[in-house]
Amino acid sequence: MADVASRGTSRTGAEASTAELVQRATEQVTRLIRDELALARAELAEKGRHAGKGVGLFGGGGALALYGLGVLIAAAVLLLASVLPAWVAALIVAVVLFLVAGVLALAGKKQVSQAVPPTPQETVRSVRADMDTVTAAVRDRGRS
Repeated sequence: MADVASRGTSRTGAEASTAELVQRATEQVTRLIRDELALARAELAEKGRHAGKGVGLFGGGGALALYGLGVLIAAAVLLLASVLPAWVAALIVAVVLFLVAGVLALAGKKQVSQAVPPTPQETVRSVRADMDTVTAAVRDRGRS
């Protein structure tokens, strides 16, 4: 009997230490996850700052490129103005710009029409086919 009582006591001690170990492991995993999330948050904040600066610089470059395009168009008008009256040169350049804008707009309209509707049609068809296959298999299994 004493032997059984001593085994019971050692089990209780072992269970208590196992419970403590599980509790410690849980606390450590929780702390580890919190630390990893804090590290990820700091890393994302740093990357966000770099991305913000990059977008700003990219936008500034785009604005300067737009001004450069305007100057290039003015140069084309001045070049033609050396041969033709200035108003005719400006009219020719404007017509060419409108033609290019029209071609770009038509190409953009074609691209947008290919994107509509925004649902992935092929994926929807595929998922429906999968669902039909699974439904048929379940029905066939129920009949057997």
